[in-house]
Amino acid sequence: MNDAFVENGPQFSEAFNHDFELLLKWRRDVRHFKQDIIDRETVDELLRLTDLSPSVGNSQPWRFIEMSQPANREAVYLNFQQANSEALKGYKGERAESYAKLKLQGLTDAPLQFAVFCDLDPTQGSGLGRQTMPETLAYSCVSAINCLWLAARAKGIGVGWVSILNPDSIGQLFGVPEHWKFVAYLCIGYPCENNEVPELQRTGWQARTATELRMLKDIDLVRPEAKQESSSCQSK
Repeated sequence: MNDAFVENGPQFSEAFNHDFELLLKWRRDVRHFKQDIIDRETVDELLRLTDLSPSVGNSQPWRFIEMSQPANREAVYLNFQQANSEALKGYKGERAESYAKLKLQGLTDAPLQFAVFCDLDPTQGSGLGRQTMPETLAYSCVSAINCLWLAARAKGIGVGWVSILNPDSIGQLFGVPEHWKFVAYLCIGYPCENNEVPELQRTGWQARTATELRMLKDIDLVRPEAKQESSSCQSK
């Protein structure tokens, strides 16, 4: 490794940056899977890439449990059915009809499935960075999931996050330690179709909105009199 590389780091080409933006655009929450098996070498490579994710205090609190037993998968599916029925009750009229038509899981199709837990008391990291914000452990797990999502998409593999579940009972199904918190259930496989437009947008449930609605400046959030003071100082 030469000195220039150590000082400047890797230099990514314009082509790479273009492909990276394309990867972000084509990262979809997949619910329709082919049942083709993903070879073990590819699965292990995805998990290796996932483990490169950053974490608070370098604690690496994510715990990925591969769901290979039919009984475990069936238990998760039953959990989803119950939670989905309850969720449907929260909608009325046309919204309820639309919700009932959505396919919100790939549990019956995806050949590869993982339950993701967060170790809330990892010895690794010695508590650095989470004394006042312990929730950063769970945030770190979400970061790892996103790394998996992108790594999988780069290989033409889809990922679907099933969130319509009763989290309190998931851990009990698998006998995980009490200090492990359920974060996500992931369905993984080759997608039946590929589309740059999110499925919820294509079905009319929710379109993406303008970026500027979420990218704000502090001056836009402070009290009115503070804005006036700031404007006055700038004019002097």
